[in-house]
Amino acid sequence: MSGHSKWATIKHAKGAADAKRGKMFSRLAKEIMLVAKSNGDPNTNPSLRNLIAKAKAINMPKDNIDRAIKKGTGELQADILEEITYEGYVGTVGLVVQVLTSNKNRAAAEIRNIFKKNNSELGQSGSVTRNFERKGQILLPKGDLNEDDVMMLALDAGADDVNADDEGFEILTAPAAFADVCDALNKAGIETSDAEVKLIPVATTPVTELSQAKAINKFIAALEDNEDVQNVFTTADFSDEIEAALAAEEE
Repeated sequence: MSGHSKWATIKHAKGAADAKRGKMFSRLAKEIMLVAKSNGDPNTNPSLRNLIAKAKAINMPKDNIDRAIKKGTGELQADILEEITYEGYVGTVGLVVQVLTSNKNRAAAEIRNIFKKNNSELGQSGSVTRNFERKGQILLPKGDLNEDDVMMLALDAGADDVNADDEGFEILTAPAAFADVCDALNKAGIETSDAEVKLIPVATTPVTELSQAKAINKFIAALEDNEDVQNVFTTADFSDEIEAALAAEEE
């Protein structure tokens, strides 16, 4: 996840999926395995249902999805995966790296090496995560949705907040309420652009220099290229001018 806005981040991720589809398949398969461990039925597991929707959106074969679910539920043999969190800073911008790996020693060495190559070092546990809170985030494309209707539906289902802008709606929930809100939206026939429980910065770090933004994105790209890395969260907040400059260079 780069320091772009929540909507630009999703567009960036979809573009990356086209270029690195194999890695996306592997990453999603791991997430599906983890989520299916407690409940392999997408009808009663909203998190699994959302992951399956993501997988289908990048044309992940159905056999791959089914196999990942069966590995998660134990129907098929699979490596034991461990969740590990690494954190550190690039300048004043905080980074939290979530890893899902079958080899924690390899993962630790590789993540540490990426930090060093980008002139940074791993921080102590809690040094960066204290600047984040874990929340469910659900994004809805604006389309023909009515703001009052979305707000009423989401809040009645247990959401904490609903934010609207020109591109759509952002619904924030406590992790425990995430499933209920997803279910309510699903029953109402409302499609999501993205839905997951993630780390959201309590306070962001403004990035107004293009060179700094490039360095941050290069760092994050190196982390995301690692096969064990599932998510990278950052406090970076790029200005509109920086976002426009980066977008122009990507074209």
